[in-house]
This record gives sequence, structure tokens and C-alpha cells, in this order.
Amino acid sequence: MKRSLTTLALLTLLGSAPALAQTTVTGTPAPDAKSSATSGGQEAVTRPNTDKPDATKPDAAHAAKHAKLEEGANSFTEAQTHHRLTEAGYKDVKGLTKDAKGIWRADALLDGKPVKVGVDFKGNVAAQ
Repeated sequence: MKRSLTTLALLTLLGSAPALAQTTVTGTPAPDAKSSATSGGQEAVTRPNTDKPDATKPDAAHAAKHAKLEEGANSFTEAQTHHRLTEAGYKDVKGLTKDAKGIWRADALLDGKPVKVGVDFKGNVAAQ
């Protein structure tokens, strides 16, 4: 009986070690840092580019002009892709098609100027 309890305690300790390792604090957050709950969190399962155009900041509208879109199996639907583009500040999105490399491509307007735009499988949005 004593041996069974010792074995159980040892297995419990070993089983919880990875969970303890994942919660290690390695520093102090910046004083003005926001938690994921207050910062809006991530927009996609994989981290998207942070340089996509932001319709609320006109001075950053062309920040993603040379962002690299990654090739891969794209599971976004046409409607989801259109929504991403409009959220990024693009207007009058036309000719939305997915190419052989898995990148959605379209013609759109940004600040009233025509641009070619793409969306990759991670949800990154970039003017081409």
C-alpha cells in the first residue's frame, strides 16, 4: 500500500511538471502593457502581420505595401476574405479569386486609389 501511494505521488509530480514549466514568469510586464482581454487579442489562430493597413489610422494605410504573403492551403472563404479586406480599410473590393499558391487576390481602393491586394492563409493582408 505504501509503495502504491509513493508511486502515485511520484507520477502526479512528474505529470504536473510540464504544466508548471509553462507558467514560469520571466520578467515584469511593461507598466502600460495591456492584457489580451483588454487589447482585443489576436485576430487569427496564427499571428497575422502587424503591419496591415488600419482604417482608423490613415497615416498607416500604406504600411503593408511590401508585406510578404505566405503560400499555403488557404481555408478562408471568399466572404471571410472580403471581410478581412474591408476591416483593413480597403473599399470596393472586386475580382476576388484564390490563386494556385493559396493567396486570395483582388483589386480594391485604398484612400481612393486603386491597389492590388492579397490575403494569405494566415489572414495577412497586403497591398501588392
